[in-house]
Amino acid sequence: MRKVKYAILGAGTSGLTALGIIRKQTEDFVIINGGPLGTTCARVGCMPSKAMIQSANLNYKKHKLSEFGIQGGESLEVDTVRVLQRVRQLRDRFTGGVKSGTTETLNPEQFIDGYAKFVGKNQLEVNGELIEAEKVIIATGSRPVIPVPWQALEDRLITSDEIFELETLPKRVAVVGLGIIGLELGQALSRLGVEVVGFEMQNTVGGLSSPEVIAKAVELFSKEFPIYLGATAQLEKTAEGVKVSIDDKAFEVDIVLAALGRRPNIDGLQLEQTGVKLDDRGMPSFNINTMQIEDKPLFIAGDVNVFRPILHEAGHEGKIATLNAMDYPLVTAYKRKTPLGIAFTDPDMGFFGESYRNLNRQEVEVVNFNLERNNGRAIVMAEDHGVISLYADKSTKQLIGGEILMPHAEHFTHLLAWAVEQNMTVLELIKMPFYHPVLEEAIQSALYLLYKALYTEVERGIKTELTVMQ
Repeated sequence: MRKVKYAILGAGTSGLTALGIIRKQTEDFVIINGGPLGTTCARVGCMPSKAMIQSANLNYKKHKLSEFGIQGGESLEVDTVRVLQRVRQLRDRFTGGVKSGTTETLNPEQFIDGYAKFVGKNQLEVNGELIEAEKVIIATGSRPVIPVPWQALEDRLITSDEIFELETLPKRVAVVGLGIIGLELGQALSRLGVEVVGFEMQNTVGGLSSPEVIAKAVELFSKEFPIYLGATAQLEKTAEGVKVSIDDKAFEVDIVLAALGRRPNIDGLQLEQTGVKLDDRGMPSFNINTMQIEDKPLFIAGDVNVFRPILHEAGHEGKIATLNAMDYPLVTAYKRKTPLGIAFTDPDMGFFGESYRNLNRQEVEVVNFNLERNNGRAIVMAEDHGVISLYADKSTKQLIGGEILMPHAEHFTHLLAWAVEQNMTVLELIKMPFYHPVLEEAIQSALYLLYKALYTEVERGIKTELTVMQ
C-alpha cells in the first residue's frame, strides 16, 4: 500500500488550487482525477459559453445598426460552423493553459488518471491501487443533471458538456431549464439564428428572486424567444426530432438542451467507508468556514459540496480546505466572501449579497429603479432597459444586497458587492464620485431612492452629502 501525506481528489479549480499550495510545501502528495482535464470553467462552462455569446451578440447588433444611421447591417450572415470552430479553438487555448501550468508539470507518481473511492478511514482505491493518505481534499466537481427517462432521447438530448462539440447548429432547439446556463445559451442560440423555445418549471429565470427584476427579465428575454414558466416539460422522441409538451401546447424541435443544473460527483466516492454520516442526498456534514467534514482529516471544496458552485468560490474554498488540511488537527474558520453572481445575458444580470428571497421585509428597505426613467448614457446607447433592485438594513443603513438587470451589470455588480463586503452605508455610497454621462448614474439614482427611504428629511440635509475636511 502506498502512503502519502495528502491526497487531492479532482483536478478542477478547487483541486488545482490545493495542488498549487501543497506543492510549495512538500512533494508528498497525489492528485487523482477521472475524466477530462482543464477545469469545468475552461472546458465546458464559463469560457466556451462566453465565446459563443460574444459571436451571438455581435451578430445580433446588425438588427440595431440602422437605428444609428448605419445601413446594410441586415445583409450580414452568420457562419455557425466558423463560430463553433472559434469556440473550440479558444476552449483548447484556455484548457491548454490550465494544464500546462498544473497537471502537465507533475510526474507519474504524483498524478493518477482514474476515479478514486474510499475503502477505509484513510484509505483510497484507484485503478486497483491502494493509497493511504493522512489528509484528503475532496474536489471532484459536478456533472449535468439528466433525468433517467430523458436518456432515451440519445443524441437528440445535449447538455452544456456537449453543445460546444457540435459542428453546426440545429434549426430548432428547446432549452429546458432557464437558470443562468440555460438563459445564456438560449439567448445566444437565438441570436445565432436558431429557433429557440425555453421552458422553466419555476416562475423565474436566471435564478432571480426579486419580483420586479423577474418581471422585467421575462419581458425582455421573451422578445427574443418564447418562454414558458411554471410547468414541467414532457419530452418524447419522434421520427424527426423531439416533441416537447407543456400544458396544452406542443413543440417539435431537433434537439433538446437540458440545463437543469449540475449534480455533485460524490455518489461514487463511498464516503461512508470513512465513518462519515451521509444525509438522504448522500452528502456529508461539513463546515462552510473550514471546509472540514465532521472532525475528520477530510475536507470538501468546490462544486462537489454544492454550497456556492461557481469558480471564484471554488478557488476560495480550495484555499480554506488546503490550509486547514495542512494545520490539521488544528482548523481555522475563515470568513466567506460576499455572495456574487453574474449572468452574461443581454442585458447582463447580477446578484450580490443577501438574496431577496431571504429578506426580512420588516428589517430591510427595498427599492427598485427602472432604467427607462432617465439615464442619458443608456438612452444614446439604445440600451435604456432594465431594473436595479437594492436592499439596505433599516437599522445600520448598510447596503446588504441586490439584483441588477441592465447593460454591463457585470461591472456594477462587482462594485456593489465590494461595498457590501466593506459594510458601507448608503450615505457613504452616495458620497462617492459619479461622472456624467455614465451608466453608473443609474446606480446613483437607485442609491438615492434608498437614501430617501432610510433617512429622515432632517438627516438628508444638504450638508450630510458632503464630507467636512479635518
